[in-house]
Amino acid sequence: MKFIDLFAGLGGFHVGLRDLGHECVFACERNETLAKLYEQNFGIKCGGDIKDIEAIDIPKHDILCAGFPCQPFSKAGKQEGFEDKQNGTYFIKDIVRILEYHKPKYIILENVPHLKKQDNMHTWEVISKKLKKLGYDIDSTNLSPHQFGIPQIRGRLFIVGIRGPEGSLDYFGWPSEKDRSTLDIRNILDKRPNGAKRLSENQIKCIDLWQKIINAIPKDTQILSPLWSMEFGANYPFEETTPAYCKVDELGRYRGVFGKKLKGFSKKKQYKFLPSYANRKQRKFPDWKRDFIRENRKFYKENKKVLKPFIKELSQLPPSWQKLEWNCLDSKRNIKDYIIQFRASGVRVKRTNYAPALVLTSTQIPIVGWEERYITTREAARLQSLETIELPDSQRFALRALGNAVNAKVVSLVGKQLILNSKQVKPMTAKIMRWEGRY
Repeated sequence: MKFIDLFAGLGGFHVGLRDLGHECVFACERNETLAKLYEQNFGIKCGGDIKDIEAIDIPKHDILCAGFPCQPFSKAGKQEGFEDKQNGTYFIKDIVRILEYHKPKYIILENVPHLKKQDNMHTWEVISKKLKKLGYDIDSTNLSPHQFGIPQIRGRLFIVGIRGPEGSLDYFGWPSEKDRSTLDIRNILDKRPNGAKRLSENQIKCIDLWQKIINAIPKDTQILSPLWSMEFGANYPFEETTPAYCKVDELGRYRGVFGKKLKGFSKKKQYKFLPSYANRKQRKFPDWKRDFIRENRKFYKENKKVLKPFIKELSQLPPSWQKLEWNCLDSKRNIKDYIIQFRASGVRVKRTNYAPALVLTSTQIPIVGWEERYITTREAARLQSLETIELPDSQRFALRALGNAVNAKVVSLVGKQLILNSKQVKPMTAKIMRWEGRY
């Protein structure tokens, strides 16, 4: 069958459907570098921004694929949805007009899971109603590569649809998950690859400091996560009020980060001695923040003898490095045995069974702790099932593009269930096979 690849990026949809034997007849990508690379990889010259392309100029096709921009619908963004004039209207204006004109039999769309919750579910209501009005029977679910043998947790919303005389998804079933017990990111990593970006001296010192702290914590004491070391020795008010609503003299009776006395300073100066999350003008902290503060102060009080000697060194770290997110439960307490990220929320340490999701933010690139290096673009491509294509020359740009890509294997699995089975399996037979676990 023939398909079109809108918002093509690195070509995750292309690779996924090509592997099933389908033919791409049109692609568009507004980023010029990615558009040229798409042509290099697949021999198809990309159109630019779909906003500037008339539906009549798009070839006839059986399948429309679109991983439309997710920024307006992501929890990490402003959540403007359709009100985002730059990226929020692609579905309601462009995807819809192409569907209206060409009426392809199948659709496969991809976006962030939060799209269904955005704007009190109004966004999803609009999308589903428009697709149904166009004659599509639709289904949707969240899928992640780690469900299918790929060691990356990356939840994404997939929306599929079928229209026409046999326009019912009664036959359809989402791909079956695989056993996850043997998943390990080590299986896709190269051993000390040439050109891999190394950790800086300061990053290594930070990891070594946190390792010393972990070693000092009694073995029978569970490591608190997140550990906010700036709360060690602090006692500023946080339960019923916040520092922002305390007068200077009142706040002067307390201590800020690492036990710093706040007495004798102006309010502006006092703010400098408070954690960044505590000096914002809000009358009351949210419950989760109060819980974290309370738990960290309790942890420090119970382990003060072993933690206090590290306060001076911790105070000299950048603020985000003063926090540790230990996501390894009761596993071996050796940070460099794991995957590490230097995030705004802290130094995150994760077990090696799954890599964290590749994202656009370069500061969240996974770090291979035992080799003190960042993952390479080729390794990241394996996490997106795109190891067979050429990548951008710039490592930073390549990782950003991979963070914005759709996983090709997940596309292939969804496409197989949607397209091949609709032709080869009668609806009732498909249901029986799913019930028996053979499909």
